[in-house]
Amino acid sequence: MSILVFGHKNPDTDSVASAIGLSRLKNKQGVKSMPCVLDEIGRESQYVLDRFGVERPDIIDNVKIQIKDLEYEKTQAIRSNSSIRHAYRIMESQNIKILPIVGEESKLEGIVTMKDIAMAFIRGNHYHIETNMDNLINDLDAKVLTDRDEGEITGDAVIGAFYHETLKKVNLLGENSIVIVGDRYDIIDIAIQSGVRLIVVTGGNEIPSEYLRAANEKGISMIATPYDTYTTSRLISQCNYISIIMKSKGIVSFNEEEYLDDFKEEIKNKRHSNYPIVSGVGAYLGFVNRRHILTPGRKKVILVDHNEYGQSAKGLEEAQIMEIVDHHKIGDISTSMPISFRNIPVGSTCTIVYGMYEEAGVEIDRQTAGILLSGILSDTLIFKSPTSTHADKRAAKKLNEILDIDIEEFAMDMFKAGTSIEGKSIEDIFYGDFKEFAIEGHKVGISQVFTLDIDQISSKRGKFLEYMEGVHKEEGSSLTMMLVTDIIKNGSYVIFVEDVPILKHVLGDIEQGDFMKGVVSRKKQVIPMISRGIGMLG
Repeated sequence: MSILVFGHKNPDTDSVASAIGLSRLKNKQGVKSMPCVLDEIGRESQYVLDRFGVERPDIIDNVKIQIKDLEYEKTQAIRSNSSIRHAYRIMESQNIKILPIVGEESKLEGIVTMKDIAMAFIRGNHYHIETNMDNLINDLDAKVLTDRDEGEITGDAVIGAFYHETLKKVNLLGENSIVIVGDRYDIIDIAIQSGVRLIVVTGGNEIPSEYLRAANEKGISMIATPYDTYTTSRLISQCNYISIIMKSKGIVSFNEEEYLDDFKEEIKNKRHSNYPIVSGVGAYLGFVNRRHILTPGRKKVILVDHNEYGQSAKGLEEAQIMEIVDHHKIGDISTSMPISFRNIPVGSTCTIVYGMYEEAGVEIDRQTAGILLSGILSDTLIFKSPTSTHADKRAAKKLNEILDIDIEEFAMDMFKAGTSIEGKSIEDIFYGDFKEFAIEGHKVGISQVFTLDIDQISSKRGKFLEYMEGVHKEEGSSLTMMLVTDIIKNGSYVIFVEDVPILKHVLGDIEQGDFMKGVVSRKKQVIPMISRGIGMLG
């Protein structure tokens, strides 16, 4: 199972790029992994992926335990035209009590238990045969004496122990009869004359050639088994199709994508021991029982660019966190075992990932260099953000030695593609880069919008404020805030809703839409400022 590498909700370019870059490093180191995102990516990120020809990571909704994560029994399935005896032999040799029956494309058609087979032996019609020649040959260890019959064999078995005149008188033989006989040539002769469906010769006896020719001329199949007549008559009903006795109605099966919690709830009041697992198209995969849910397999994940439950995938508490690579404050995520946790105060997670490539001595290809550089330029605002460090600039320089591009020109093209809000709704713009924080018991939500066209936002300030008031009330936040960051002017306009005067404590008489010169970092400037404001509430 691949380790899932992903960043925070509402993925930005640093989050997307660091997930891809770190996943590629892990794969080169022999650790199977795949990059993911928790939502649709923004225009800026898509521009970067398109620019460097990188495929967009898959979107995952959550990392909750699913049935496919369990170590369930992958019991061998048999086809519905297999024989009862074949099923019994498999169950006996593998010491299992239940067997799945499948049809075309491995679609689950039914199940059979050892009890079903036992009841068929006791209560079944031992003389009616419904099977094919392959089953008869395999189950009776038989050899074909006449031309091979490829069709189905359906009819009633007749034991050739009667005097041949008796067979005629009581009309026991017919075109669908299956005659089981030893070296009674009189019975074989009358069976051929009657045009029966099949003659099973027991005891391994040689049959005179005239009878074989006569059978071929009449189109009658004849096979020879080494078993005696009594044993053959007892075994022949076991050659019947397993579909005759399998259970096909009322089967409780589960899709492999279903969640463990739902499975537990579903089986709470059911008495079955084993439940078939199927794929999305209904193909059989295995059996799961209550034993398998005692120690379920958990998804393995690596977190990048975040380390808080509120910013991560749903069901993270059910996953096994293998590693965290981040540049934010320490959050609330905890693990039961020691893990690798890189938390370095730099401007971009991609800078840390670049350092991991250097540390491991792994060469960086052009694609990877392009996305890592993009993440650094995006999160540091081309090094204008106060979060920028020497390490970010050094990593960008080294990566550009591979790319040899005009960093300023590329960055502005990237920002231009990402900051366009044309065609976006108020909700899309607000939640494009929205994060929630818990600060000293207060819930704070902050959206940040980077744009080169401030007028498009300021002209709709009233609509944004109205929408934010609804979000604020629904989330029960103490402060809901929107930063509209002007990359060129190196500052942010602010729109806010607060229940308590958090911002006013630190900013004085701040008004809606005021410009905060030099404030471009939510993490390093705005969050500390809000923390001070909350601390002043008393």
